Parts: sequence; structure tokens; C-alpha cells
Amino acid sequence: MTDVDRLIDSIQRYSSRWPNEAATAARYIALLYHHEALFRTHLPGHITGSAFIVNSPRTHTLLVHHARLNRWLQPGGHADGEAAVANVARREANEETALINLRLVSSSIYDLDIHPIPSRAETPAHDHYDIRYLFEGNMNDKIAVSEESHDVRWIPLDELERFNNEPSLLRLRNKLWPPSPD
Repeated sequence: MTDVDRLIDSIQRYSSRWPNEAATAARYIALLYHHEALFRTHLPGHITGSAFIVNSPRTHTLLVHHARLNRWLQPGGHADGEAAVANVARREANEETALINLRLVSSSIYDLDIHPIPSRAETPAHDHYDIRYLFEGNMNDKIAVSEESHDVRWIPLDELERFNNEPSLLRLRNKLWPPSPD
């Protein structure tokens, strides 16, 4: 089984856990049949990985204020050929926050999100097929702003809407806080 086959299997398992997201998962699987899907040169879209980092009591998340997009987001970036996307998410979190001691909560995919990226210079508009993993970090560990961001900070999860109220980001929090049964 290749690394891409393992990624497809992981997306299929995600789809079983979140059947309302099956159509999104199917789009990922179709994309992964293109041999260049893991590279940023594959247009109109390619795989990215990101880290939704929370503290262990799950009261805060670590976000970066992305310089180019001018929005608060979870750290993440291009797969650049790496099919072990959890490694991509960890690498990007380390690069964008300087947080080194991250614990991957589960090797299972935490969330899938396809979002548009606007055109810039010679790069046309395209989609990021973001594969997201849940990590825990320590709020007492040192963090630092990278050249890709204006700021990095721990945000209280119950105040997340003040920083970014996009459904894509709120869904990450809501998966931590599932609604209680009636």
C-alpha cells in the first residue's frame, strides 16, 4: 500500500465517521488520483495540511494572523509531495508558531475543508484541499511570529467568532464541543 493509498483509506474512514461530509471526502479521493495532487503546482487545486492546536483543557486554540490573507487561521501549508499529511501539519505548526512540543491527538483526520485561494502574481486562483489534524500544545511554551504572519496567539475557544467567524474554522471548534443529546 502506497502513502497515497493510506491517505485515501484515511479519508474513507473520515467519511464513515462524518457521513454528512461524504461528498467533500469524495472530491479529495478524486483529486488524489492525479499524480501531482500533492504538489502546489497542481491546479486548479492541491493538498494542504493544517494543525488545529488546542491546550489540554481544550479552552484555547493557537491561531496565526496570516499576513497575505489578513485573517486569523490555524497554521498550515502545502504538502509539497508529502502524503503523510499529519507530518505536514506538524511541520507547518512548528514553522508558523515556533511551538515544538505538539502532541498529535489522533492519527485520524480531524476535518476536511476545501477553500478558495485568490490569484496572486503568476499564480491563478485555485483551491486548497486542506486536511486538518488535532494537536495539543502547552500554553506556557514559547511561541513566535513567523514571516508569514502578523501575530500568533492563544485564543479562547468561546471567543473564536471575534477573531474569525468563518464556518470552516468554527467547525473545528464545534467538533471539540459536540451538541449534547436532548
